Order: sequence, then structure tokens, then C-alpha cells
Amino acid sequence: MVLQRHWVLFLYVVLLMTAFNAMSHGTQDMYQTFLGEQRHFGVTQKAATGIIYAFGAICGGTVIGHLSQKWGRRRSIIVTAVLGIMLIPVWVFPPGFALLVAGGFAMQFMVQGAWGIVPVHLNELSPDAVRGTFPGVAYQLGNLFAANTAVIEARLADHFRNAAGHPDYAKALALFTLVVFLALIVLAAIGREERGKEF
Repeated sequence: MVLQRHWVLFLYVVLLMTAFNAMSHGTQDMYQTFLGEQRHFGVTQKAATGIIYAFGAICGGTVIGHLSQKWGRRRSIIVTAVLGIMLIPVWVFPPGFALLVAGGFAMQFMVQGAWGIVPVHLNELSPDAVRGTFPGVAYQLGNLFAANTAVIEARLADHFRNAAGHPDYAKALALFTLVVFLALIVLAAIGREERGKEF
């Protein structure tokens, strides 16, 4: 069986997809809660912020996906993750609304920029005989293993608590995102590069 021969690769891709899904959900699922509960933004401000960082996500996926053709898949993932780590302070700890919106745009540019690489990278890593099954199963398992991301962040926020005794979503988001980005850097660094593979 093909998967038995490629079980190490399959395990690697599942871990990679777990990190990718945790990164995406970890920077999005609790962010609106953070904006409302901790930054006390109203519906209009939260909606505007969401629209702007969603636009950043679209731009990032397009631009970084394209650049990965020149830079390579692994290098592009590492660059976006490193830049994402550098953006954490602007993303959750900025003093004002404008800087926070800019941080949200830039963070989702990096997060979904890395995701812009995923479809082709998964197909390039997949063994020829199971290219139709391998990426989908690995992706869905990664999604399953990252499904409790919001629960982890909510528990972290409850654990940290700010000076007023309220859950500190900023610290929770920052810590979780830092760990996931570091994991993604390690996984990309040890993985294979198959850019330009003929199908």
C-alpha cells in the first residue's frame, strides 16, 4: 500500500497541516472576541477591522503564493512565519485603533500568504499514486487536530487575566501564535522542497 511506504511523509504533512490550521484559526477565531471584550470596540469598528484584515488575507495569499514560485515553498513559509512573529506586538498590543488595524492587515497578509503556498506544496509533496487522496486526507486530519484552537486560547486568556481580573485575550493570542509560528518554521525547515516537480 502506498501510504504504508510513505507513512513518515504522511505524518509530516499531517503535522504541517495541523500547524497551518492552528495558525489560521489561532489568528482569527478569537480575534473579534479580543477586539470586543478587551479593546471594547463597537460593532462598526470590529466590522471595519475584519474587512481590512480579510483584504490583507486575500492580498497575502495572492502575493506570497506567486513569490513562492521564485523563493521556494519552504523559504516562503519560513519568511511569512518570521515576519508574523515580528508583527505580534502590533497585532495585539498597539496603543491605538489605526495601528491595530494595520497590524491586523499585516498579520493576515502573512498568515494567508503562507496558506497561498499550501495547495501546490501539498500536491508537490504527494506521492504520484495517491495525489488525489493524500493532500485531502492530510489536510482534513490537520484541521481535526487543530479544531480546539479557540478553546486553548480561551483557557489561556482566562489563565492570564489582566489587572482588572478580566481574561487577557491579547496575551493568549500572542503566546499561542508565537508557538504555532515557531512550530511552522521548524516543520518547513526540516521538510522537502519539490518546487517545479513535474506531474
